[in-house]
This record gives sequence, C-alpha cells and structure tokens, in this order.
Amino acid sequence: MRSTRYWTVAALAGAFAVSAAAAPVVLKASHQFPGGKGDARDEMVQIIAREAKAAGVDLEVQVYPGASLFKPNEQWNALVKGQLDISSFPLDYASGKVRAFGATLMPGLVRNHERAARLNDSKFMQEIRALIEKNGVIVLSDAWLAGAVASKKNCIRTPADIKGQKLRSAGPTFAAMWQSAGASIVSIPSNEVYNALQTGVIEATDTSTGSFVSFRIYEQVKCVTAPGENALWFMYEPVLMSKMSFDRLDKKQQDVLRKAGKKAQEYFAKEAKGIDAQMVKTFKDHNVEVVTMTPAEFDAWIDIARKSSYAEFAKEVPGGQQLIDAALAVK
Repeated sequence: MRSTRYWTVAALAGAFAVSAAAAPVVLKASHQFPGGKGDARDEMVQIIAREAKAAGVDLEVQVYPGASLFKPNEQWNALVKGQLDISSFPLDYASGKVRAFGATLMPGLVRNHERAARLNDSKFMQEIRALIEKNGVIVLSDAWLAGAVASKKNCIRTPADIKGQKLRSAGPTFAAMWQSAGASIVSIPSNEVYNALQTGVIEATDTSTGSFVSFRIYEQVKCVTAPGENALWFMYEPVLMSKMSFDRLDKKQQDVLRKAGKKAQEYFAKEAKGIDAQMVKTFKDHNVEVVTMTPAEFDAWIDIARKSSYAEFAKEVPGGQQLIDAALAVK
C-alpha cells in the first residue's frame, strides 16, 4: 500500500514538474500611449507580442498601454532594474539619467523621414545604442517620430510667435531653444498635455504627430505647425527591452524577440509619414489651422538652437559636440 502511495505521489510530483516546465515565460510590456486606437507605437509592441506567442517557444508578452503599469518617466529605471521587460519609450525621457540621450530629441537634427532612416545606420546611432546597452537596456526596434508645435493662441512659424507663451516641452534640448525665444517652459509627459491645455497650465505644446492625434490635442488648440519637409522636431522612440530580462531567456526566445522587433520596426517605417498625414487631416477636420515652416523659418530656429540647445549640450555632456557632429554628418 505504501509503495502504491509512494508511486502516486511521485507521479503527481512529476506531472507538476512537467506542467511547470511547460508554463510560458511571461514578459510585461508598458507604454504611455493609448491602446487599441491605432497608435503606431502601441501597434509595434502588439506586433512583438503576437509574434512571440505565435512562435511556439513558450513566450508571452502582456501589453499594458496608457501608463497603466508604470508612469511614463518611471519606465527607464524599471527597465534597467529588470522590473519591466519591454517598453515603447521616448528615449529623451531618460536624459536626466543619461544626458547624452538628449541628442535624440535635438532641434533640427533630423529634419525629415528620409534622413531619419539614414540616421539609423550611422555612427551617431551606433553610439546611442552602445550607451543604451551600457546602461542595461537593449533596442528591439528603432523608431523616429516627427513632431509638431501647436498653440491655443496663434500659429508658430518664427521665434517671435512663441514669445510670452507657457509651453510644454518634451525635453531639455527643445526647452532651451523655446526658452531662448521667450517662452516659459512647463515639463510634463505627453499624456498630461490635454488637461494642461484645457486648464490653462500651458498655452502651447510640442509633441509627436502621433501623440497630437492619440491624445486629441486638436480639441484644445487653434493652430498646429506640421512637420512638412522642414521639421524641427523628431524624437527617437524605440522599443526597448531590459537586458536583465533578455539575458534570462533561452536563445530561441531571444531570436524570436529580435526577429519580432525587426518586423515591428519595418511596420513603423512604412507608417511614419502616414502618421504625419493623419495628424494634418484630423486637425483640418476639426477646423484647426495647419501650417508648415519655410526653409527660411526653419533656419531662423536653427540659429537660436545653435546658441542654446546645441551649445548647452556640447558644454554639459561629455562628447556632446561629437554626437551633434556625427548626426549632422549624415546627409
């Protein structure tokens, strides 16, 4: 009787061991953007989740959109510590931790989508990715989003147009330029812009064209300066993964994630210009005036950026001038 009971217990223990071994690895992905509403950044993460599940390597990615798991500015530290596995993350949000990341949201450094694509294969981005990895995070997908600037008061084309306005700036490099042109800076993440405009905390904002639509900013502004061919604002918003989390996976799982990240990157590259066009259409449909900058207006801003954003970055960041030079060297 004892022998039968022993074998029954042993069999149950074995069954539980097999069950535990078969349980998939579950990764948590967080981002601040709306889910299920056509935001391309959310879709990049969803592509990775779908590809991971379909690969049959016991890997699942749970996606938490809309800052439902971590607040926007908390995600970088969570990735570094392995508390968060994956994030679609505006890298400049971590420039307080790694100041060099500010180069990925630098006025006029990218200018248009074609140049953004060329930047991905440049020495500039090799250095940025090396810094990301040095700090315990890896890049699964590259993504550059064009951005815009909008105001409740007027169209912003020249430096004189921003003077005296309370403006939300996405990062310190842009804040330096806007401030030099006479704006007062308010620092908040993009998911708080709508309420800040509504309550008068700010009168103007810069952000990505995707966020202008996802967060319904068209309901709160009078005019938006769209990217066009002379975009001041481009931001690097890659899909990142904690190196600690990545290193815990087996090689098959790692390969699936890298392949999925590549697929998400290819999807975004095809969508990037369409995101800008969608913003223009959406704002026009809501009777918001849409303008673009002429080359001369763009150059007027660059003159200010060189004396403020570029100069401060070169002074404060070790190797900062070399990073700027490496980006500008891309033709």
